[in-house]
Amino acid sequence: MGTIKLSREALIHNLDIIAHQVGGKDKIAVVLKDNAYGHGAVMISQAVSEYGVKQAVVRLEREAEEIVKYFDNVLILGQRPTQVHPQFSYALNSLEEIALYPSGTRVELKIDTGMHRNGIAPDQLEEAFEKIAQRGLICIGVMSHLRAADTLSSEWFWQRQTFDNMKKKASLFAKKQGWTLRFHISNSAGTFRSSECRDEMVRVGIALYGCLEMDKTLPQPSLKSVLSLWGDKMVTRTLKAGERIGYNGIYEASADEKVSTYDLGYANGLDRLASNRYVTPDGIALRGRISMDSASFASDIEQLMIFDNANEYAKAVGTIGYEILACLDKDLKREWIH
Repeated sequence: MGTIKLSREALIHNLDIIAHQVGGKDKIAVVLKDNAYGHGAVMISQAVSEYGVKQAVVRLEREAEEIVKYFDNVLILGQRPTQVHPQFSYALNSLEEIALYPSGTRVELKIDTGMHRNGIAPDQLEEAFEKIAQRGLICIGVMSHLRAADTLSSEWFWQRQTFDNMKKKASLFAKKQGWTLRFHISNSAGTFRSSECRDEMVRVGIALYGCLEMDKTLPQPSLKSVLSLWGDKMVTRTLKAGERIGYNGIYEASADEKVSTYDLGYANGLDRLASNRYVTPDGIALRGRISMDSASFASDIEQLMIFDNANEYAKAVGTIGYEILACLDKDLKREWIH
């Protein structure tokens, strides 16, 4: 069913670059939601914990429970709490949610600085803190999210300024309640937009995995892709000139050629839109339509590297590397190669 190979050397290389950029590994929070962007949450957690990272970010409680033993704190972005856990904190996205959180829950208040997706309005800050205190919640952080840090525009600057203004107000309110806050707005792209890290933490996802893409006019960190996808050969045949292969026969051989079927398909995350138009990094062409559980390539090697950088495969289907990685089958074998 194919294999995902992970490079520990690439992961450590990326962590070194990020730590140098922000001023230390203690400022790094690794984003491990959706199975660590397809890499395998437990495997990545263990590796980054050994490196010295103490903070993680996930989407759901069950994801947090899988990896909490490796971290001091796990921030949960997309689920209201069903328990009060000493190592969990929850993103608080609206005033209305406050009444639904159990007393004693650790929360991180999200402010909408321009993404207009989640978070309270800046002018609701004082009201939010009052309600949090009345509910008996413990606020440990204030956060936001950048909407265009990977593009050359003014948006990063005014969102950053809005957040910095909120930090001053939030610190005054928190002091009254005896709370110590951590502030964080930077995602992977935002982490590299300034040589100065102004916050207590950055949330790095796609940069950790080496697939960050920035406008060419912006800083280009020399990150390395951590993940490569490999298929195992199922069968080889000689496709005769004029013969067609796969569903609807969308590829016709112009001359006799060897073609093999490999054990990866769209059920495993091999996006079907790449059918008949993708070429691997080693120059091996995909022939015909990708099936649910298999795909054919002009090759007869036993193990075929499909891609070693998700961004390149993404270009063949008109999407982004995030989507390719996040859709990789959780049941695929994952192994460290070095």
